[in-house]
Amino acid sequence: MDIIYLSGLKVDAVIGAWEWERRIRHELILDIEIGGDLSRASTSDELHHTIDYKAVSDHVTEFTKGSRFKLLEALAEAIAQEIMRDFPAKWIRVKATKQGVVPGVRSVGIVIERSVE
Repeated sequence: MDIIYLSGLKVDAVIGAWEWERRIRHELILDIEIGGDLSRASTSDELHHTIDYKAVSDHVTEFTKGSRFKLLEALAEAIAQEIMRDFPAKWIRVKATKQGVVPGVRSVGIVIERSVE
């Protein structure tokens, strides 16, 4: 399996379980790995034979901007489902990080992995 990845994608979202968190937008950092068969792209050298990471970035940024989840778990799952639905992905790992919300902790987050069954 081939993997493309986006590391450190900064997105803006309303997210949080507490009411005070939901009154502001938070910057989240996403690391996304997408697995699939990209061998055709490696021989054709054509963008339409691979997963376009710019298109993934734009899609995730727009989706996240309009989201209003309480939990990072729900957001990460929704991102994974969006990508697996709209791109030729067989496997995905989404790491969602939120910074500065727990005193004494630099960041908190979730990592999920999903695959086509």
